[in-house]
Amino acid sequence: MSDKRPVVVYGASGYTGRLVCEYLREYGIPFIAAGRNADTLHAAMQAHVAGIETADYEVVAVDHDVDALTRLFDGAKVVLNTVGPFSRYGEDVVAACLAAGCHYADTTGEQDWLIHLDEQWGARFAAAGLLLSPGIAHMYTTGEIAAQLCLETPGLDTLDIAVFWGGSPTIASTQTILVNAAMSKAYYLQQNRYVEWEPDAGLYQLSIPGQHEAALALPWGGTSHPVWFRRDPRVANVRVLGGVFNKPLMQGVPKIVAAALEATKDMPAEERYAALAHTASGVMNSMPPRENPRINKSVDSVHASGPLGRAHCVIHGNCNYKQTGLLQAFAANWLLQQPPRQVGFASACQAFGHHELLGALRAFGLVQAPLLTVQA
Repeated sequence: MSDKRPVVVYGASGYTGRLVCEYLREYGIPFIAAGRNADTLHAAMQAHVAGIETADYEVVAVDHDVDALTRLFDGAKVVLNTVGPFSRYGEDVVAACLAAGCHYADTTGEQDWLIHLDEQWGARFAAAGLLLSPGIAHMYTTGEIAAQLCLETPGLDTLDIAVFWGGSPTIASTQTILVNAAMSKAYYLQQNRYVEWEPDAGLYQLSIPGQHEAALALPWGGTSHPVWFRRDPRVANVRVLGGVFNKPLMQGVPKIVAAALEATKDMPAEERYAALAHTASGVMNSMPPRENPRINKSVDSVHASGPLGRAHCVIHGNCNYKQTGLLQAFAANWLLQQPPRQVGFASACQAFGHHELLGALRAFGLVQAPLLTVQA
């Protein structure tokens, strides 16, 4: 079974998982669509994955525990995990990947999860010659591509990153946003050290390339960029802000989070998690519609600076969830044909190269050519 289908998409019935399957089909990669419920998986594949009738895939229901996942992953080469919140559900998947000898990638934006993987699992995956690459997704990888393009100019050590997109978060993303806001801290990088964002700093106003109106942004959990660049000898400082173009939605997020935190502050951890998850389901309890490139636009902007130089890179794109699906499929396609450039804990750019990832996004019509200006 697994010998013919070397990629496992875990959480394939979710919004992002279905898009990953769609792009695996476009790459011609056989895959296993895995999750807890076979009926839900079958229905999701048939109703929501474009061109699924031409894909080489099978549906497998699996219990969420290390032993069951290890048996499923055994014989596969790559696991693409979309089941979050990852700090709650990811540990068993990572352990099973290592036990089965599989490369691991996920779509997380949970900074605490990345730091945990870096500290607890990175060396073990490196020793096994395996890639451990969380956070392969538009909100993190596309901005990292822009940052890497800026850093091709020597002498720049500070990254100021803004990530914006049009549309609504998925059910899973809403759960992650609300639960993470309560259960973990958010950090930026200052002189190679993690520094906590002020938890009650509120909304930031940003100037976004391509529009006159100021946009509203949040630290958004700190994002993955400070973690990826902490060991980059070129970089000392990283701050990231992000948000959606929908101002009323952005204005509502801090209020919802603050109210949920206040209401649950005295609860035990498990009870608090359940209450926050219930609140999140009330905020978003249905799948967003399929993305429309005329509506679901994205902008990734990076200002890089140093003592005597500056660079600015902007990448305009569309359909941020499709970008995520493609980036995941690209990672699998690479790993089925050759080793990553770096094993162990590594970002998509570190594992596959930023020009290569940009080429894939451009080839599928999801981003424009970057706008790069340099003063050095």
